[in-house]
Amino acid sequence: MKIVYFTHSLESCWNHGNAHFVRGVLSELVARGHDVTAIAPPAPWSLTNLLADHGEAALAAYRTAYPELASRSVTLADDVASQVDDADLVIVHEWNDHDLVAMLGTMRKRGARFTLFFHDTHHRAVSAPEEMRAYDLSGYDGILAFGETLAHVYRGWGWGDRVWTWHEAADPRRFHPPAEDGERAGLVWIGNWGDGERTREIADYLLEPARAAGLPLDIYGVRYPDDARAMLARAGATYHGWAPNAAAPAIFARALATVHVPRRYYTSLLPGIPTIRVFEALACGIPLASAPWDDAEQLFRPGTDFLFAADGDAMTRTLRDLREDAELRRSLATAGLETIRARHTCVHRVDELMAILTTLDVLPNRRNAA
Repeated sequence: MKIVYFTHSLESCWNHGNAHFVRGVLSELVARGHDVTAIAPPAPWSLTNLLADHGEAALAAYRTAYPELASRSVTLADDVASQVDDADLVIVHEWNDHDLVAMLGTMRKRGARFTLFFHDTHHRAVSAPEEMRAYDLSGYDGILAFGETLAHVYRGWGWGDRVWTWHEAADPRRFHPPAEDGERAGLVWIGNWGDGERTREIADYLLEPARAAGLPLDIYGVRYPDDARAMLARAGATYHGWAPNAAAPAIFARALATVHVPRRYYTSLLPGIPTIRVFEALACGIPLASAPWDDAEQLFRPGTDFLFAADGDAMTRTLRDLREDAELRRSLATAGLETIRARHTCVHRVDELMAILTTLDVLPNRRNAA
């Protein structure tokens, strides 16, 4: 099957977490023998910022980890039709230009033979609904939403049974425990600042508990303004800046535990969506403690796969327990990895995608979808 994915950027994960999942899914599709093409705009903001901060060398980790993947740049002035005219499946990520989204939908309405999906992996449907409603999706065959609460929004917009929940997941070829476990120390957090969406939560569930528990804290991520860096320094945390996502398994392998601090939208307006950091951390076999969120879809086994902390004091107690109890760390790492391997890898998500395609028998160009 020929598959074309219109991404924001495949090369850059700078403040672009969806690149993690897309890389894993496309890699799995290539491994299954599908003809896969990724298309990105010429100067996406994620890649532009990465190159400005770190130069061309910053792309080396991605290129080394995913040698089978490549993307091409296409503008609206180019012949977009020639990129998809013999495709079986076209997926368009929601960070693409409105005109491109509309153009592909118009092609589908005029008889293009590919199946066309819109892939939404963000909270803008509830945080900026006017932006999302501005997309012309009238020609699309369906929506792939990265959580059931987001899928429910699209159903409310009239999509009915043409929206599917398609969670993010870990790429098991790259995200797994180290072959040999070495010395581990302290706490690590990989996450971006978040435009004020979780400033108080970072202090309450990460910085203060780590300090109170006596755990050194290393932080990786981007878009930390000066006042945020000062906040980290006052708490005794060490800020390392951007790290390529391909380096995350090695970073996790040096720490005793990590913490999940969800953005506010995923605890209020879109509950039940953990984002990809949880999947990747558990896949790497690192014990995880989490600030509160509602696992409404029962994706995990809270208390077994990871530990919830109801408030900052509870997080401090949890981190102390993780610091002192090697058996607790071992149990959490084993259980979390078990759940990921059973339910939440990119292999599972490709299986789900193929199952979705089998429900679309009325569409004419679904060849070899297996």
